Amino acid sequence: MIVLGIACLFIGYYARKKLFEYRLNNAKARANEILSDAKKEASNIVREASIEAKDLKYKSKAEFEKETKDRRIELQNIEKRLTQKEENIDRKADLIDRKENELNNRTRQITAREGDVKKKEEEYSQLIQKERRLLESISGLTSEEAKNILMSHMESDARHAAAKTIKKIEDEARETAHKKAKEIISLAIQRYASEQVVESTVSVVDLPNNEIKGRIIGREGRNIRTLEMATGIDLIIDDTPEAVILSGFDPIRREIAKNALQKLIVDGRIHPARIEEVVSKTQKEMETSIKEVGEQVTFELGVHNLHPEEIKLVGRLKYRSSYGQNVLQHSEEVAYLAGIMASELGSDVQMAKRAGLLHDIGKGVDHEVEGSHPKIGAELAKKYGECEEIINAIAAHHGDEDPKSITAVLIQAADAVSAARPGARKESLETYVKRLEKLEQIGRSFKGVENSYAIQAGREIRVIVEPSNLSDEAINQLAKDIAGNIEKELEYPGEIKVTVIRETRAVEYAK
Repeated sequence: MIVLGIACLFIGYYARKKLFEYRLNNAKARANEILSDAKKEASNIVREASIEAKDLKYKSKAEFEKETKDRRIELQNIEKRLTQKEENIDRKADLIDRKENELNNRTRQITAREGDVKKKEEEYSQLIQKERRLLESISGLTSEEAKNILMSHMESDARHAAAKTIKKIEDEARETAHKKAKEIISLAIQRYASEQVVESTVSVVDLPNNEIKGRIIGREGRNIRTLEMATGIDLIIDDTPEAVILSGFDPIRREIAKNALQKLIVDGRIHPARIEEVVSKTQKEMETSIKEVGEQVTFELGVHNLHPEEIKLVGRLKYRSSYGQNVLQHSEEVAYLAGIMASELGSDVQMAKRAGLLHDIGKGVDHEVEGSHPKIGAELAKKYGECEEIINAIAAHHGDEDPKSITAVLIQAADAVSAARPGARKESLETYVKRLEKLEQIGRSFKGVENSYAIQAGREIRVIVEPSNLSDEAINQLAKDIAGNIEKELEYPGEIKVTVIRETRAVEYAK
């Protein structure tokens, strides 16, 4: 058994040794094979690298040769151009030399001619001197004395003729202009006529019965207080049968209050919450209505491209009155009249209509902004991008500024025609005339005043003083005194401008 075990061990050892040797031989063979493959691959890589290097070298050489060839061609072209330029320069140099020679020859010729001309001038000068001495000896006057006498006579005759011509032209122009102005204004008035609406500071709402008054007042007056607070208008409920009076100076608020109250009466539900709801809704409807009115007026007049805010301001004029005259209708009338007169004069009709429509735009907000309505209107027009001609026409239509264009003058005339003609405003003709007479009488009542004139439909008084009785410093105080007396003695809407004029005139008549 022991021998058998030893034999088994020996056999196992021998078998393992043979297996190890077999594996070792296989590994060596595999390593040799890998080494051989690596050498072959390295040889291939070296060969490919050599080929690529040769290709790169060939390409570089070809590119270099091509670039060298292109550069050589470019240098040849540059050389040709330089050669041509050099030839051109040589030709120009030759030409300049020829021109210089010709110029020298001409200069010598001119110099020779100048010498001849100087000789001739000297000869003519000697002849003139001889003739002058001969004339002086014959007339007994020197040349300067004769010249002065002749110029004096010519100047006197020219001035006399010019004065006569100027006077004739002035007389003809004054007569023609006055006649033409009358024709244009009368034609404009004939071609346009509008209705006048008289408004006041109160509105009346008719009631279906007197019982509704109690519902309008509400418990402990809460309904009427809510309506007054929401609209800013006073409600007067008195013994007037089936009527409520709305009082307020803002015509738009008064119109909102009137419409809201009418809706509440029709609806029948009159309580604070419902009043606030209806007033809010009526305000929005009023804004829409104002915009529609403005758009309608601009469409009728053909005035386009107005700023949206300007359209709203035009619409607001429907609810504004001046001396009992509706301002929107007055603005339309001024626009039509100015357009007609512009057409007759060959001026810009569209510009005149635009300025006429916008001339009183300041009255749409004059109760909200400080200042006169021409100044407010001009600032609004400037804000909304109107041109300088329109701005000046608005600012100057009451004489606050000097008119700078024919459009501004036309607006002044059209505004005066629309506002001052009898029947256009609430004031009667008799009262109107008496107020103007009183205004002129106040101006003439001061010492040193020669005369006074009411103009601009009574908006301005011009006082002419005697320059020998009053100095320039005294007329300022006189203007203040006249304005103070007007405020004390007259009742008038708006304001009156006092202008005191002191001037010296020289008048001569040719008989």
